[in-house]
Amino acid sequence: MPAELLTEDPHDQFLLGHVHPPDWVNPSPAERYNLVVIGGGTAGLVTAAGAAGLGAKVALVERELLGGDCLNVGCVPSKAVISAARIAATIQQAKHFGMHIPDGVRIDFSAVMERLRRLRAGIAPNDSAARFRSLGVDVFLGDAKFTGPETVDVKGQSLRFRKAVIATGARAHHPDVPGLADAGYLTNESVFTLTQLPRRIAVLGGGPIGCELAQSFARLGAEVTLLERSSQILGKEDRDAADVVQAALEHDGLRILTNTQLQRVETTATGKLLHIEQVGQSLAIEVDAILVGAGRVPNVDGLKLETVGVAYDLRNGVQVNDRLQTTNPRIFAAGDVCSPFKFTHAADFMARIVIQNALFYGRAKASSLIIPWCTYTSPEVAHVGLTEHAAASKGIAIQTLRQDFTHIDRAILQGETAGFVKVHLKAGTDQILGATIVAEHAGEMIGELTLAMKAGIGLKTIGSTIHPYPTVAESIRKLGDQYNRTRLTPFVKSLFQRWLAWSR
Repeated sequence: MPAELLTEDPHDQFLLGHVHPPDWVNPSPAERYNLVVIGGGTAGLVTAAGAAGLGAKVALVERELLGGDCLNVGCVPSKAVISAARIAATIQQAKHFGMHIPDGVRIDFSAVMERLRRLRAGIAPNDSAARFRSLGVDVFLGDAKFTGPETVDVKGQSLRFRKAVIATGARAHHPDVPGLADAGYLTNESVFTLTQLPRRIAVLGGGPIGCELAQSFARLGAEVTLLERSSQILGKEDRDAADVVQAALEHDGLRILTNTQLQRVETTATGKLLHIEQVGQSLAIEVDAILVGAGRVPNVDGLKLETVGVAYDLRNGVQVNDRLQTTNPRIFAAGDVCSPFKFTHAADFMARIVIQNALFYGRAKASSLIIPWCTYTSPEVAHVGLTEHAAASKGIAIQTLRQDFTHIDRAILQGETAGFVKVHLKAGTDQILGATIVAEHAGEMIGELTLAMKAGIGLKTIGSTIHPYPTVAESIRKLGDQYNRTRLTPFVKSLFQRWLAWSR
């Protein structure tokens, strides 16, 4: 996030004072660093702190705000908005629980955003320049570029390294649509600066960012139209999971148009007119604001990677092997700049691999990571491992078991039956190869199945593990019961019947 996007709000200024202090003076460089880390987002911060904690001499370079996207324009502010929107939706649904809320309840959007800035500022000291200096890290603020086989330049200072790590992250993709730039639009880097809610919003892109913010703004009172180029929203998820979320979004008032192509944007006296093509039909939609959530691109510009022989491309970022080593064996990469899994928790664990391999000549592999993810709509969608589509494309035979929440008592009592838990087993076994959960708190539930996959625990063991009743998580145990019933073949059942008859 560029510092100039921060407001004069005291919370934003407090944030700035920690993650890019205006009066910060870069230290005098050490003679040589064990590790120079470029990028102060999650991957860079974890790498720098972990390496320094092991006694390495570390330099950390950040050109914008420490904390990266997660703190400043990603996970933290988006979840603050989502939390407020969920409260608004809960109030609107109160009548279904026998509570009557007076008409005219008003949502104060400026207060929602002030709360966001206040909470974000409160978290900022964890990622602050001063904190990392106290951990023994030399923090440099400014643009970094490679100038030689073992040197990085920052504001005219040369940092010599034995190993270096590229952790520069990614940024919002800016579509090249005629008229869009002239009309003006928001991305995740600018949307959280809003203090007034636009009355009409078009969201471009039905991925996690687009769906989360589209639903939240609709719940907070905006008229929202979501445009998705493909045939379904949340394209990385199984269709049945995406369909549940789409129904929920439409229930909250969203207009969702799939199979669309934005042709051009026209600025009018009353708003921004989007000219759209949908399956051969032309549509025009007028809005007050456009939010672009159409993917992310890696931050590789300006690093002079050619100088040190680091291969990259503008779409996929820095090229790494399974040890997260670039084409230059002395330089590693971690996080969004090199990974297809653009999640904070993935960047965290990639950084741990880099520490092992860069400092200790380790052999840790990124392919060994089992990475869950969650989209924080209502309901949430959490996933780990293989999807049905991925299993089919790889020729892996699976058995799929599904437990709908319409048969889970806690979900019924909470009025949250529009969801399910689904697992994919290796055919003929109880080995879990993948799982999807659609639930209000799916992100809190997916950990049990991720742990099972990591530890090699089969679904049969989960089925024999006592879960508290009533909980939504009990649905995972019920899948174990389903699996056990599949083992009761006609032959096995006949043996049981003979035994029971004999033992009378």
